[in-house]
Amino acid sequence: MNTYDSILSDLRRLGVAAGDVVMVHGSMRKVGPVVGGVNTVIRALLDALGPAGTLMAYVDFEPFVEDEDVDLMPVFDKRIAHAARDHGVLHETLRNWPGAVRSDHPDAGVVAIGAKAEWLTAEHPFQYGYGQGSPFAKLLELHGKVLMLGAPLDTITLLHHAEHLADIPGKRVIRYKRLMPDGWTWFEEFDTADPVHDDLPVNTFELIAQDFAPKVRGTVAGTDEAYLFDGPELVRFGVEWIERYIREASQ
Repeated sequence: MNTYDSILSDLRRLGVAAGDVVMVHGSMRKVGPVVGGVNTVIRALLDALGPAGTLMAYVDFEPFVEDEDVDLMPVFDKRIAHAARDHGVLHETLRNWPGAVRSDHPDAGVVAIGAKAEWLTAEHPFQYGYGQGSPFAKLLELHGKVLMLGAPLDTITLLHHAEHLADIPGKRVIRYKRLMPDGWTWFEEFDTADPVHDDLPVNTFELIAQDFAPKVRGTVAGTDEAYLFDGPELVRFGVEWIERYIREASQ
């Protein structure tokens, strides 16, 4: 049985330190039994980071309508919009945590708690929301980390920033609209539903994460699928990996 004390010890052993800025992806289905459940995991995360640290998570938006039914779309109200279901209970609980701050972007949106939360989430660009000026770019400015707690390696959202930065031809671009509190708003983005280029493998993010040598792996809360990545190094590696793969595929 995992407890607050054991999880806090696991996190510190993995390399989560006071003052860090950490983006977490977690699957409570993959961790072992926890006294107090998901709330205990979050408490341990926040206490490992301390008052000078910041915890961040990707929440996304699930409008529950298909493109052909776009006129039925609900208003995106960041105060109440749930995290996408496939992100799991950890992300939804973080969204509702006291002091949590959410960025304004409906789809690339993140939630953050802690010293840098306001700055990370402020002025999230509606156009190319994984690119420059986004919380993902800001995470790199703070030399942030990515923590995977049982979540699949192909869900590392920060690698969408690597896709944005990669200098390759033929990246897919999508345009879509969302009903925002002040009316319909158009968004433009590199396509994040699949790898951004048709020649990239479907499991690009997983392959990048597996090839990235400086990652740290350990056991946290009963799952041995716990990884800690250095954010800037991971993105640099991801950009180089994507550019090399496309270059070789075109030869």
